[in-house]
Amino acid sequence: MSILQVPRASPRIVLFDWHATLVDTMDAMYYALDEVLPRLVRLGLLDRLVPPGQSKTLEDAKLVKYVREHAHLHPKIKAERKISRTDIFEVLFGPDEEAKTIAHREFDRCYAKHFGAVRPLEANARSRLLAIRAMGVRMGVLSNRSRSFMAHEIYTIDDTGWHELFDTIVCGDDVARRKPHPDLILKALANLGDKPSENCWYVGDSTTDVAAARAAGVTAVFYNGAGWDRQWIDRIFPGTARWPHVPDAVVANLDELIALMQRFRGQRTPA
Repeated sequence: MSILQVPRASPRIVLFDWHATLVDTMDAMYYALDEVLPRLVRLGLLDRLVPPGQSKTLEDAKLVKYVREHAHLHPKIKAERKISRTDIFEVLFGPDEEAKTIAHREFDRCYAKHFGAVRPLEANARSRLLAIRAMGVRMGVLSNRSRSFMAHEIYTIDDTGWHELFDTIVCGDDVARRKPHPDLILKALANLGDKPSENCWYVGDSTTDVAAARAAGVTAVFYNGAGWDRQWIDRIFPGTARWPHVPDAVVANLDELIALMQRFRGQRTPA
């Protein structure tokens, strides 16, 4: 199949994933993963990796096999910097929620040693977010990571921070279950006094973001900042019975997101 859909409703709320959608913290993330993966045996997780033949794609199967044999990521994956920690854990552990919880907890411990530097993923990101606010749309930001990390990053980015841009901020330790479960999105909507609907757009860079949006009952917008081609996007969102979650739209940057919003609103692009 090919993802040609467009959202069916104009957004009154836009919720954003934080890492690899709005900001770049890839160095710290991969440093932390370099510490977590060699600990899989000690954590009791090596035997809980997705069994052969159970992966979604051939590339996923290769990733699992390499980690099982080498206890770290293939250098090509780290060099490309295109896959998030959450998606890596989804690929490695599949439906094993307990294993993913253990892995996320260990990641947080390791990430604490490396986090700090944070920069916008797009040079004009702040102005684009202000343009969305100027359209009368409420905004929130979500992260699977802990609030202690998120608070530092959102208050220090661009020196003055972006905290005033968002009407709600929800982090992984604010909810019982992290993405791909819908808890973060549902918590953000509850904070805003709203309910799930297609008028809430959730924008994120990973397959887990799309799955979370679908589970929450909101519009799923895949942020393709990594520049995946159409063939690859169709492969990671196959729309099958086993992997049914497909985004309503795909955007390459925030300007494309604004243009998509304006299709419903009849407005010109803010300067």
